[in-house]
Amino acid sequence: MRIAFLLLVAANLALYAWFQHYSPAESAVDPEPVRRQISPEKIRLLEGKESTGLAPPAAKSAGIKPAASAPAGTAPTATAPAGAGSTGSTCIEWGGFALSEAPKAEQALAPLALGARLSQRRSEETAGWWVYIPPQGNRPAAIKKTAELKALGIDDYFVLQDEGKMRWAVSLGVFSSEDAAKSRLDALRAKGVRSALMGERETQVPKIWFQLRGADAPLQARFRETAPGFPGTDIHDCQ
Repeated sequence: MRIAFLLLVAANLALYAWFQHYSPAESAVDPEPVRRQISPEKIRLLEGKESTGLAPPAAKSAGIKPAASAPAGTAPTATAPAGAGSTGSTCIEWGGFALSEAPKAEQALAPLALGARLSQRRSEETAGWWVYIPPQGNRPAAIKKTAELKALGIDDYFVLQDEGKMRWAVSLGVFSSEDAAKSRLDALRAKGVRSALMGERETQVPKIWFQLRGADAPLQARFRETAPGFPGTDIHDCQ
């Protein structure tokens, strides 16, 4: 009996010591983390390659590819807007022609086949100079003089019939500058017109200008080559 009692005491002492040193106290267990978890049944641990290089969930679900980082020091490349670098159509004009001269200029341009690229502009200009043949005295004399001009290949003229000291004079062109009038006079004399003169004449006259739009450089060059055949005219950019 004594041995059984001693064994029972020893067992009680061992059980007491285990509770004192090895069993965790209930006060150390915190039940709150478990209750604070959101859908804990959906949480899983990822291992190996599965846990690296993942895009953020929002980007992955939307099919968005992460942007590649530009190398350090590299400026971003700008995209040019549509139509950048295009240039507007060029426009040059040739003139100004008296109404009687415009058909001849148009005929000279016909071989260029300019089509819709060619248009006309009309203006009213103050002519300060003109080239003329002095009054012929009467209508028959003026008609005779115009026949002589036609024989020399000159068709652009006008017989003045209004009352005044210049009645029955033959006008061979009116010009805005003295130089243009002189060029016309020199061209007439080169054709054999000896009686033509140059003088001042202040009057408003209609002028025709031929405008060329959207032509390339070679076509513009051919357009300009036509001008020397018409003294007193000018080619410049459209106004």
